Amino acid sequence: MSRIVRFPAMWAVAASLFLGSAFSASGQDIVAPEKRVSSAVSAQKRTTSSAHVYLLRGLLNIFSLGMDDLAQKIERRGISASVHNHAEWETLSDQIAAKYKAGNRGAIILVGHSLGADAVMFMGEYLGKKGVPVALVVPFDGTGSFAASSNVARVMNLTQRDYAYMKRGNGFRGELANIDVSGQGYGHTDIDKSAKLHSMVINKIVGVVGRGGIRTAEPDAPKPQARPAAAPAAASEAATKPAPAAAPATPPAPTPAAAPSGNSGSTVPASRSASATSGAASDISSSSPPAASESAVPLKPALRF
Repeated sequence: MSRIVRFPAMWAVAASLFLGSAFSASGQDIVAPEKRVSSAVSAQKRTTSSAHVYLLRGLLNIFSLGMDDLAQKIERRGISASVHNHAEWETLSDQIAAKYKAGNRGAIILVGHSLGADAVMFMGEYLGKKGVPVALVVPFDGTGSFAASSNVARVMNLTQRDYAYMKRGNGFRGELANIDVSGQGYGHTDIDKSAKLHSMVINKIVGVVGRGGIRTAEPDAPKPQARPAAAPAAASEAATKPAPAAAPATPPAPTPAAAPSGNSGSTVPASRSASATSGAASDISSSSPPAASESAVPLKPALRF
């Protein structure tokens, strides 16, 4: 009887272990994907830069919905973005300045359409008065022409209006590009929704964020270095080139050799012997009298009574 009771008990224990492992395995299959997704999200948060893109809509906050679409595309690239009403640009600027003063030094990027385009230019100047640098300003078809302030590093103005070009303000040394898209089928109410222009802006933003948003100031033109004086160069050339052969100077008149002692009546001078061996190579001037070059020791005159 004990054997009969023992086997069912063993089967029950085995069944519980099997079912428990099956449920735990199925539980792992459900939980594992959630863990993978959460880890991927956390990894994306770690790679997301501290830069932030502020996008401002235009009139009545309803006619610039292209800014919302652009903000989503920017966030897909791992960059934080938010959309705001153009009417709150000053309050928004104060918030940005407060974050900057608190130590958030990520790149500040401003994008706006229509009245929002005007607002981002106002924001750049306003933040400059608070000592806050702006990495990039992108106006989409603003309603007028505005000056870029000195704290702004780059302005990329997209417009189909010839009167809405941006210009350099006092102290501005950054990058300014007025991109006129008139004649390409864009109107004021749809320029902010262009996929082509969105791609252009996103590439610009990614490039700025990749450089940390730091302004690359235009270097001062290098001062021309003084060229070395020509005299040393001429001297060096003269040193390297062999000196031309000097013209042979006219040799001085030869000194007549002394008369030898003995009974010989006359002697051929040494100068004549040298002249005979060297030939006509000496080119002695014809003006010299031949007697000087061929002098002889005179004989003693006869005694006269």
